[in-house]
Amino acid sequence: MSMSISASTPAIVYSSTNCHYCAQLKQYLTEQEIPYEERNIDQSEQFAQELSDLGMMSVPVTVIGSMTILGLNPTRIKKALAAIATV
Repeated sequence: MSMSISASTPAIVYSSTNCHYCAQLKQYLTEQEIPYEERNIDQSEQFAQELSDLGMMSVPVTVIGSMTILGLNPTRIKKALAAIATV
């Protein structure tokens, strides 16, 4: 399972095709100019397995550094980004 996070793409977003909250999260990240890699679990069994391996069964889930964030949680997203910026 590849969970590598790079400085140019600090966030991984697990989403599904018809998920309203996923769309809101992606819009928020775009508006905040936070680069992310989308992993749609409807389009890839591997991505669905990665999500399961994280102990999550619903989306959206954002992975930043060692933090796994369920839903749209701007406070936790900002804290996670700050944590990886100091590494």
